[in-house]
Amino acid sequence: MDDREIKSILETFLFLSEEPLEPDKIKGLLDGVASEKIKDFFKELKREYDDRKGGLQIAEIAGGYQILTKTEFAPWVKKFNLVRLSSRLSKAAVETLAIIAYKQPLIRSEIEVIRGVNIEGILKNLLERRLIRIIGRRDIPGRPLMYGTTKEFLQYFGLKELSELPTLKEFKETEVIADQGVPELPLEGLEGPEQGVLEEEIHEGD
Repeated sequence: MDDREIKSILETFLFLSEEPLEPDKIKGLLDGVASEKIKDFFKELKREYDDRKGGLQIAEIAGGYQILTKTEFAPWVKKFNLVRLSSRLSKAAVETLAIIAYKQPLIRSEIEVIRGVNIEGILKNLLERRLIRIIGRRDIPGRPLMYGTTKEFLQYFGLKELSELPTLKEFKETEVIADQGVPELPLEGLEGPEQGVLEEEIHEGD
């Protein structure tokens, strides 16, 4: 590896780490790179961030290095955190949203059969957040409203398209849900979404 590649790798480590990185503790991740060399690279990265005069800085803390926001941007960080906290979904909302994502289009009574509780308030909340939308009426007595997910749903969960929804097997075999703080979802018995129909419904909302 050349010096530029090593610096890029170290910058990646800094981005991923929630704790200060100590050169001695990460040298094993970089074949044959000494601790002093790693420390020099961190110092170079620190100077580059300082010269850029952006919103981030690399600070030397407790014998290690860490990417932090600059103190002058603290009010903006606080505002962002308030928005992020207010945007979190409750366990009940996530469970309902998962059912809609995997079974759409479907009506309220079908969701309530699966969840076993009244979801009127949850549906209202998901509609207000634009994570679901009304996509038509079911051609049965009473013509109940049908619900499906939106482009905002894809953005919220970092999906490019509906085909990227994890399979039920992937939900069970990975710990992604736990790592992201998302509660385990009641997906037993659900099939994958009807892709063609769903994509058409989403594009109609563009």
